[in-house]
Amino acid sequence: MPTIKQLIRKARQPIRNVTKSPALRGCPQRRGTCTRVYVRLVPIMS
Repeated sequence: MPTIKQLIRKARQPIRNVTKSPALRGCPQRRGTCTRVYVRLVPIMS
C-alpha cells in the first residue's frame, strides 16, 4: 500500500486495454470474427 506522499508525487494511472486490432478501431465490421458457426447435415446416399 503506497503512502500518501507517494500518491501525491505520482498518482495511479488507469490500466489501458490494448486492442488486438488497432487498425480496425473505427470499423469493427471488418474485423472478421465469426459470431456463429452453422453445421449443415448432408443426407448420406446409400
